[in-house]
Amino acid sequence: MTTSHTSDANGAGPTDEAVRAELSRLRDSIDNIDAAVVHMLAERFKCTQQVGHLKANHHLPPADPDREARQIARLRELAENAKLDPAFAEKLLNFIIAEVIRHHETIAKSA
Repeated sequence: MTTSHTSDANGAGPTDEAVRAELSRLRDSIDNIDAAVVHMLAERFKCTQQVGHLKANHHLPPADPDREARQIARLRELAENAKLDPAFAEKLLNFIIAEVIRHHETIAKSA
């Protein structure tokens, strides 16, 4: 294994080329995952937009607290099973739900 004698980005000293290659590989994976997350969120919002139109057309309220509570409980369980912090998952879903409700309110006003 060869060792580079160049400093890393922080100037911390010699960086092993294998470490730099592994870091690059992991960052590429992270970039791919981020892209997949963005595409999945886009698909989710396409569906929630349709829900918003359906609710507006049938004069249903933009928010559904019972559904939201069930979704949060479900997501917390999924997070636990996936070894992800359930509190983080809940915060993320609450952020998404708030955005969905905002969209539904906008759709309802324009209906």
